[in-house]
Amino acid sequence: MTDQIPVRVFGGPTALIEYGGLRFLTDPTFDAPGDYQVPGGRLTKTAPAAAAPAGLGRVDVVLLSHDEHPDNLDTSGRALLGDVPLTLTTPGGARRLGDGARGLADWESIELERPGGGTITVTGVPAVHGPGPREEVEPITGQVVGFVLIGDGLPTVYVSGDNASLDLVKQIAGRFGPVDTAIVFAGAPRFPVLFGGALIVLDSGQAAEAATILGARRVIPVHYDSWAHFTEGRDELVAAFTAAGLADRLDLGDRG
Repeated sequence: MTDQIPVRVFGGPTALIEYGGLRFLTDPTFDAPGDYQVPGGRLTKTAPAAAAPAGLGRVDVVLLSHDEHPDNLDTSGRALLGDVPLTLTTPGGARRLGDGARGLADWESIELERPGGGTITVTGVPAVHGPGPREEVEPITGQVVGFVLIGDGLPTVYVSGDNASLDLVKQIAGRFGPVDTAIVFAGAPRFPVLFGGALIVLDSGQAAEAATILGARRVIPVHYDSWAHFTEGRDELVAAFTAAGLADRLDLGDRG
């Protein structure tokens, strides 16, 4: 297919994907700027979202990479879940969120009915929120899940979630690549108190490398602005994709 699916980005990790007649929202964060206390310190939101939940229109499914960090699910985002028929997230997150939430283990799929007939398959794909093996990282930063969307006559869409592992990207590409649109969480967040200051999500250069691994025709980066702990932003992404010869694949998104 040559037509690109509509994607609106709102700041932080939040984007609205229109796909096969359904509307998918990633990691909803709509609170005003402010501080959140978290174990070991605080996270500071520096800019408001480009839209309010009331301005989104219908949301059919939330693709929630994880529920435990406020830069991926804040207070307003958590309230929004109650108005959405289905939230797909980690198995642990589904237990915490309760009604309306379903957890997807690695490579587990769910079939969603499309308006007018047909289905969309959403597959949970592995992600790790820090450096090293998941069994060492997850006790510190928690479970994370990514998503792949496919359907008859539809392009393949990958949503990375807070993933720091290019090895996992290679596994996903081996099963689903090439992908049409990759929504890649970036921002190069790091904290001195976690993993010796190593990356806990991809940096800009790794996001460009992920695009190559996936064979992605379009890459929409999210999770690189609106929070103080992101160490790289728009300029670094543009520079990295340009250096990799991928500037024509980088789509900074229809904001708001």
